[in-house]
Amino acid sequence: MLKRKDLLGLIDLNAEELTEILDVAADMKRHLKAGDKNLPYLKGKTATILFYENSTRTRTSFELAAKYLGATVINIAAGTSSVAKGETLVDTGKTLDAQLNDFLIMRHPMGGAPYLLAKVAKAGVLNAGDGMNEHPTQALLDMLTMRETFGKLDGLKVAIVGDIKHSRVAKSNLFGLKTMGAEVRMFAPETLIPKGIDKLGAKLCKTKEEALDGADVVMGLRIQLERQQAGNFPSLNEYAAFYGVDGKSLKYANPNAIVMHPGPVNRGVELTGKVIDHEKSRIEEQVFSGIAVRMAALKLLNDYREYTK
Repeated sequence: MLKRKDLLGLIDLNAEELTEILDVAADMKRHLKAGDKNLPYLKGKTATILFYENSTRTRTSFELAAKYLGATVINIAAGTSSVAKGETLVDTGKTLDAQLNDFLIMRHPMGGAPYLLAKVAKAGVLNAGDGMNEHPTQALLDMLTMRETFGKLDGLKVAIVGDIKHSRVAKSNLFGLKTMGAEVRMFAPETLIPKGIDKLGAKLCKTKEEALDGADVVMGLRIQLERQQAGNFPSLNEYAAFYGVDGKSLKYANPNAIVMHPGPVNRGVELTGKVIDHEKSRIEEQVFSGIAVRMAALKLLNDYREYTK
């Protein structure tokens, strides 16, 4: 049993916990493939989705996951809530607790915000992305997709290429994959590499070819222009030429390598159109895995809540 009230990040999850989430997610995926979208695990529960940032994939994925488990789902957009009137995050959490919410699923532009909410809320808090810190369920769905392809995570060589500095996905993948025994390589312009990321276990590469050499997984990352100032790279065309993944650069990877991207993809920048649509691409499978992973997270957190009543 996952012995925690909240899922806030992968930095403090051990291999046993990660394996349990992935195992339950794989089971959920089998249910979904069989067309079973009416599971009883969250019947009578309420999940509120509180997003302070725009989202399509993550929001709809969490909403579908909760509904498929039988929960009542409430969507709150920060711009139309009391937050716009100046209400603090702490007061928002207390208000939602008073309304007997069981789960709060939050995305926030400030790193650490879910941790603050989890301290004051009785409800289980799930981090759907906090600033440039972590995006745990995205990394979990990536790991599930990798494990289904290769049958394992231990020993895999994973190359992450792109805007690492501003990517919470890269950080969560680093934490989770390293814990599970994978090698994580990173390549980006020097201006887009966070200081100290190598001390957390990443292998920094000097060239794209070095990063992709023998890689089992090649993961592109979206350039997050909304989180950065101009000047981190000369132009999109030059970025695509030196840091984008195309068919030529893929030849350095393992012949059985797969291509991944957390989405949305800037076609022709992080990945070429041919790479996105290639048979090696697992981008659509990642989206499907996302629903299963979020179902697993909700179920396991609910199991713990029921156990500790």
